[in-house]
Amino acid sequence: MARTDDDIIVCRCEDVSLGEIRRAIAEGATTLDEIRRITRAGMGPCQGRTCRLLIASELARKTGKQVGEILPSTFRPPMKPVTMGSLAELGEEEDR
Repeated sequence: MARTDDDIIVCRCEDVSLGEIRRAIAEGATTLDEIRRITRAGMGPCQGRTCRLLIASELARKTGKQVGEILPSTFRPPMKPVTMGSLAELGEEEDR
């Protein structure tokens, strides 16, 4: 079976393909947040640091906007994964 551009994985953390991104846009998604809610792209451990620009580029291409016109998605802390050990160390500092 021949692979197409739609088979390209854009978000490796959540295993979201370019085809899924394109379908979300075709169904009316016009922002990174909407694409994120529909496909889960950008919701993995990297929080979109790997795929955000790729998704914004595709959204810009499909909507005729410039990448700079695409609003950044909303971030919710923590933006980087935090280990349980790091959190435990914070508690130990307060006990001293």
